[in-house]
Formats: sequence, C-alpha cells, structure tokens
Amino acid sequence: LTSATGRVPRLTAVRPVAVGHRVQVRMPPGLAVPDLEGQAERLAAYLRLRELRILRDRDNAQRATVTLVRTDPLARAVALPWPLLDADRVSLWEPVPVGISEEGEPVPVPLPERNVLIGGEPGAGKSVSQSMLIAAAALDPEVDLTLFDGNQVEFAVWRPCAKAFVGPSIAQAIKVLRDLEELMDRRYARLLDAGKRKVEPGSDLRLQVVAINELAFYLTMGDRSAVREFASLLRDLVARGRAAGIIVLAATQRPSGDIVPTSLRDLIGFRWALRCATRDASDTILGSG
Repeated sequence: LTSATGRVPRLTAVRPVAVGHRVQVRMPPGLAVPDLEGQAERLAAYLRLRELRILRDRDNAQRATVTLVRTDPLARAVALPWPLLDADRVSLWEPVPVGISEEGEPVPVPLPERNVLIGGEPGAGKSVSQSMLIAAAALDPEVDLTLFDGNQVEFAVWRPCAKAFVGPSIAQAIKVLRDLEELMDRRYARLLDAGKRKVEPGSDLRLQVVAINELAFYLTMGDRSAVREFASLLRDLVARGRAAGIIVLAATQRPSGDIVPTSLRDLIGFRWALRCATRDASDTILGSG
C-alpha cells in the first residue's frame, strides 16, 4: 500500500489487547483510510490473522485504529469472573460491566437516567442478564430496590435486599407503582426548591431501581381497567422518572405492540436483545434497523 510519491502508512503506536494487538496508523498524503480498508483481507492473510478491523478516527480522516485479531474471545462459552463480585464498594453511578465485546473488552452499561428493556426467547438468559443489573444495585448501599416478579421465584434471591416486592397480584403492583409515582412527584418538588434539574451523585435522594420480571404478565393478566392503569403508571414512571433517579429494568420474551404498548416500549432507551429465533423478533426488541 504505497502512495503515488512512494510513501506508506505510518504506525504511531502499538499495544497488546485481548484479541491480539491494536495499532494507531497515520495515512500519508495521497492515501486515505478507505484505501487501507480495501487491502484489509490481503493484509490479514499475509499476517495470518483471523481478521483486520479498521476504524477511522472521527476527528482526523488521516488516522485510523487497526485491530489485529488473532483470537476470538466469544468462540468458547466460558465462565468469566464478574468484576463487581470482589469490589470493595459498588456505586450504581458507575457503569455496570455486563459482558465482553468481540474484542475481549468489558462492556459497561450506565444506568442512571436510563431505562432498560431486555428481551429474547425462552432460555436465552433474560433472567440472568436482568439479575446482573439487580445485583449491582443490591451491592450499592445507597440504592433502593423495588421488584415485580409474577412467578415469585426469579427474584427470590434478591427479595431480602428489596424495599418492596410484588408477586402476581396486579392490585399490589398498581399500588406500588402509585407509591413510586408519588415519590417521583415529591422528588421533583424538592429538586425545584433546590434549583436542581435532576438527582446527581452525592445527593441525599437515593437511586430507585424498579425491576420487572416478565413485563407481559402484568400487561395481560387481570381485567382491562387494571391492565390499562398499570401500563399508564409504568409509562409515567419511565417517561418522567429518569431525572428523579428512578431506573426501570423490564424483561419480557417478545415486547410486541399487542402486548407492550408502543407508547411505553418506545420510551425505553436501552434495549438488550438476547437470542431471538427471527430477525423480526430481534427488531421488536431493538427497533427496526
């Protein structure tokens, strides 16, 4: 790969990473990053790599990050130690590690001012994924947990850590959501008096984590008026609760519009799709595209 004047790309930095090595490359005058991308397969074969990944610098078209991939960290299913398990102290204001990327690096998820929808077919790992986020909340002494569990056993291990626990009773679920809505309104009144726009780290207003296992259960069981009220209360909590320090973690198999109202589903910013049987099922969770 040589420019018309005989110049070649220059390596400015090299460091080892989990999958191989990461190289910072500066392109010479006359060459651009797409020229390097066009030679990626040939270079990978010459260097005997699994893959050559090239990412153009967003701020400088002359530069690129090149990852020399020698191993696949996702090729084998192995148990990985959870970074928070032995942490001296956990704060939910810090991103929660939920797995590793295809480059073997931790994938962190920031939860404050976010809501999360987890979906996937039965046995795909929804409960495990949701429990990982709940575990992070339970390890933070400055967080209050509210758990909704229609079958009462998925969240049983976290019940002693919860401020409130709701089983299959839709009436109890509505009451707890009303309590949370009132808490949210009181918090906004306090924020208004203090001249604040949102709950921030160091505030005496504790983060509130609301975890709902099998959201579809509460949106399909019981009479229509109760289901509508549950959906309306939850939608209000998702729509207005972020700045008040309220985080909703909801899981269901397939959040299609006939089960989870789109007016609720579309408000949830973070979507986590686990194994799905079809592309349409994945799009239902993540959105099209």
